[in-house]
Amino acid sequence: MTMSHPVDSVVSAVRTYIEQHRAAFLDDLAEWLRIPSVSAQPDHGPDVRRSADWLAAKLRETGFPTAEVWETPGAPAVFAEWPADDPAAPTVLVYGHHDVQPAAREDGWDSDPFEPVVRDNRLYARGAADDKGQVFFHTLGVRAHLATTGRSAPAVHLKLLVEGEEESGSPHFRALVEERAHRLAADTVIVSDTGMWSEDTPTVCTGMRGLAECEIRLHGPDQDIHSGSFGGAVPNPATAAARLVAALHDEHARVAVPGFYDGIVELTDRESELFAELPFDEEQWLRTAKSHATHGESGHTTLERVWARPTAEVNGIGGGYQGPGSKTIVPSSAMVKLSFRLVAGQDPGHIEKIVRAWAAEQVPAGIRQEITFAAATRPCLTPLDHPALQSVVRAMGRAFGKPVRFTREGGSGPAADLQEVLGAPVLFLGISVPSDGWHAPNEKVELDLLLKGVETAAYLWGDLAEHWSHAP
Repeated sequence: MTMSHPVDSVVSAVRTYIEQHRAAFLDDLAEWLRIPSVSAQPDHGPDVRRSADWLAAKLRETGFPTAEVWETPGAPAVFAEWPADDPAAPTVLVYGHHDVQPAAREDGWDSDPFEPVVRDNRLYARGAADDKGQVFFHTLGVRAHLATTGRSAPAVHLKLLVEGEEESGSPHFRALVEERAHRLAADTVIVSDTGMWSEDTPTVCTGMRGLAECEIRLHGPDQDIHSGSFGGAVPNPATAAARLVAALHDEHARVAVPGFYDGIVELTDRESELFAELPFDEEQWLRTAKSHATHGESGHTTLERVWARPTAEVNGIGGGYQGPGSKTIVPSSAMVKLSFRLVAGQDPGHIEKIVRAWAAEQVPAGIRQEITFAAATRPCLTPLDHPALQSVVRAMGRAFGKPVRFTREGGSGPAADLQEVLGAPVLFLGISVPSDGWHAPNEKVELDLLLKGVETAAYLWGDLAEHWSHAP
């Protein structure tokens, strides 16, 4: 933005431009939503490719001088680039995905999931919010930015990476980012595959937890044996599994693995205050969780527990006879599946090392253990005072006309790969709300919020260039 104009005239110009182009924008989005780009279903492989080709063509039409379809061993991704006129401008990479979850009318949809319909100012279709709608608002956003500032190129070096396998676990994403790191190099990453607290409470996510998960198999006797003849005289792997699980937490629900909390970035007092400002209804949250009481690490609120504290969960435990009636045996084996949600400062490699050592100490002689760890996801966190985050907050605040609050995400995503490989902070710009029904029947996006996303993007690039002109 240029500071020579009053703020209200800039906002007015942006909103006028968006309104003038709203119909064509929504028509284009509907055309894209009609492509059933379901990455999890092999029959839709050609549709995922068609979706990538469609987006690349539309980005070229938007004005991006570079728009390419990038091959992977799985589904293709789309990369686009639009350099700023100023070589010193910061470089921003926007991330999203063009594949969608499976959907069929018989799943409970009120209309064909791949034939978009508007009802009550809501656009219903698979991918409307997750994630085609939130990727696509950047196309009109950058055009509004150019039209209302008189620029011929964005105020920042703008790049887009839109993958095609996010809904299938992004199996080839990290390798793609590593292979193309020189093309993807950026000062910051904007992830538009997330949401806000509610329609009335615009929020910016400042971090996501990471994930490490493992399966522990315990082997005792070489076969199931008679509990009368041998029980009480040889170690029982099912008992060992139960003791291992019981040792995972202390009486304060803190993870009892030695070294687990080493180096974590603690919540600041200010962050705790900001969490507390959110209109959180714990009873409603419990209903959503289909649970009957809260529980977790002592000394922390529910939001702090799911957003900002590391955890250890038992995802599965088994061993021995599971059928009807009794079978009096000492089982030959047992199994435990564990997952660890990680916060900033925790390294998945360190977690694996200490969990292996801890598990070995819990297992008695005569029990052999095998631990297998899956590929891990690192946590990501952006400090509240980061200049790029402040630009996102200002841009969103102008669009919504109200204060912007802060959240985090308890889950994980491919954003952490971008942060780790590119060495760039990850920010989140999303306008979806919980009622949008990601992965569910009747997925929708609120059209007013979708256009607020357009408006936020229109303000963001100028604000970033103005306040972060000396990007590292």
